[in-house]
Amino acid sequence: MVASGEESGSVTLSAAFVLEGRLSVTAALEAGQREIFRILIDSDKRMDRRAARLRHAAESAGVALEFVSAETIAQHASGQTHGGVIALTGERHYVSLADLIPDRASPFIVMLDGIEDPYNFGFAIRALYAAGVAGVVLRPRNWTSASAVVGRASAGTIERMPLAIADSAEDAAACYRERGLLVAAAAKSAAGVSLYNADLTRPLFVLVGGEKRGVTRSFRSRADLLLEIPYGRDFAGSLGTVSATALIAFEVLRQRRAAEI
Repeated sequence: MVASGEESGSVTLSAAFVLEGRLSVTAALEAGQREIFRILIDSDKRMDRRAARLRHAAESAGVALEFVSAETIAQHASGQTHGGVIALTGERHYVSLADLIPDRASPFIVMLDGIEDPYNFGFAIRALYAAGVAGVVLRPRNWTSASAVVGRASAGTIERMPLAIADSAEDAAACYRERGLLVAAAAKSAAGVSLYNADLTRPLFVLVGGEKRGVTRSFRSRADLLLEIPYGRDFAGSLGTVSATALIAFEVLRQRRAAEI
């Protein structure tokens, strides 16, 4: 969303993106993954303790903060769940594919490819962040342009999660395979291995497809491992992207924590 040329007092509001809600704005301040031009808070919250903490955080980061009317907030917000807090920001920063690999023995990186709903994208990011995923790979056309919606759905974790861009899933897979990561895909297949029987403690790159297309046949044929989620009854359909993403991420976490014991 663009905040175009409107003024609050004597200050012109101009930004490429708007983040909404205290969690998203606080995360953006702490993560430093984008430039924050100005934070706006509903003047009715001037005495709110959480607003005071946000003001102190903004001051520490050298970011301007202003108390404005509810009408001014509404002019720039896309929804009603902002809680009277928005930030006018620049574009999100990305790192290289190689930079997502952390300085530890067994990295776990996920690519979300083809998710069409920004809420699903945000929910998936929230699950991956909570499960400790090192970073997420996206295609050039991704849902970070819907910053306000994704920020709310992800509870601000989209601002904290390291992100990289790949032109294709194949490009990302080639990069990580060269660096010793096992390339896996979430897919129902006769060649699939149960999520609970696969060794997920190894260095791992997992591709999760979107709601409609899933993982392409060509990628499945070249993957080192196809992960299948076993069901408790005969079920011809499949889990949604968010559910599948969360199950895989937390099974990886479970196995790795068990291996540390």
